[in-house]
Parts: sequence; structure tokens; C-alpha cells
Amino acid sequence: MDELEFRRRLLADPHDNDPKVTACKHQSIANKKFADELQQLDMQLEQALKVDVPDDLADKILFHQAGEETSKKGIQSYWSYGLAASVAFAIGLFFGQMNFLPSQQLPINSLANVALEHVSYESQYVDNIDEKATLQQVNAKLQSFGTEMKDLPGHIYYVNYCGFDGKRALHMVMDSSQGKVTVFVVPTPSHSISNSTDNSNESLVVPIREASLIIVGDKGQNLMPVASKIKNDLSWEI
Repeated sequence: MDELEFRRRLLADPHDNDPKVTACKHQSIANKKFADELQQLDMQLEQALKVDVPDDLADKILFHQAGEETSKKGIQSYWSYGLAASVAFAIGLFFGQMNFLPSQQLPINSLANVALEHVSYESQYVDNIDEKATLQQVNAKLQSFGTEMKDLPGHIYYVNYCGFDGKRALHMVMDSSQGKVTVFVVPTPSHSISNSTDNSNESLVVPIREASLIIVGDKGQNLMPVASKIKNDLSWEI
């Protein structure tokens, strides 16, 4: 499969698991990055399209249909503008990431290196975010991994899902005793502790059940205490 066909297939279906597509994805860093970003965009669009509609909206529209055409148009316009803004934000985030290339080429199959690359090209989008996420919000995201936290390990600036090496992972930015760090929970098992560094960051991978806990911080940070605290705070379903 040539690169043009590979990109065409993924644009049609970001989650295409055809063996030929998967093989082409792992032929280069650029192909893997393209696939991961498309999956991340797909998840962001899915969340943007989840617009809460009041339970009684249909009744109100039907009730006012005869003499309140203008009001109904206002409701439709409000919904359309909100949806358009959400979709535009997600698309803007995606193309911003497409134009931000990592500072160095990293091996494909290392979770520690994938995490470094991920943080490098997403830093400009999450560094200034402070959602002040609650324990309930964090656990809502962790639920799909079969776990939850007993306590927050620190102030949570950002928590969401992301595309990580072709899989949906938890992406969390938090404060810690070692400073601000990025945390990933990835549904890919690792068999031992590993780490990696680039020009400015370092990452630590710790096995947890059938998944991996990954911490990324500034170069020189001692990340093991952060990983140990988070690992101890996780409570797993039996």
C-alpha cells in the first residue's frame, strides 16, 4: 500500500484496522503521527457533537410552532452556532497539531518515546489550560479502563481522552511535588519499568495491570514518586 492510499483510507475511517493499513502506519514516524492525530480528531469531534438538548425542547417547539416561527429559528440558530463553534475548535486544534513537528525522530514502538513526542507537539495547546478538574471528572474518564482514583494526586489542570499510538488513552496534566507533569494511562501492557529523554523532557513508564502508567516531566525531574503515588491511588475493579 502506497502512502496516498494509506492516507485516503484513514481519512475515510481513522479506526481502520486492516492489516495493510496497520503495516503501513508503522513504516514511518510520519505515518504513525498522521494516524494518531486523525484518531484524536475523531474523538474530539465526537465529544463536540454531544450537545445537551433540554428534555422539553420538542414540546416547546410544537406548542409554539403555529405562531412562534421566529422563536423556533432562534433555537435552531443557537444550536447550529454552538455546534459549529465546537467543530471549528476541534478542527483548528487538529490542524495546529499537524503543523507542529517534534524536535527529533523517535523510535516507533517505545511507549516512553511516544509519550515524549505526544507532549512535545501538544504542549502549546494544553500548557495554559486550567480546568480545575474534580475527582469525579477524572474517575469518569478512568472508568473505561476499569479503575478509579481514591484521591486526587494533585491539582488537575486538564483531563481528557487522546489518541496514543493508535489507542484511546487518558491524558491528564497535573501538579505534583516534582512540578507540573503529564500523565497517560494507556491500554497497552508493559512488562517492566522504562524511561526515555529528549532535549527538554523525560518520561517514565510503569506497568499497571493490563495497561501502562506513563509520566512525562521536565528533564531532571524525579518522576518515580509521582508514579508511585498515582499507582497507589488507583483502585481496580475485580
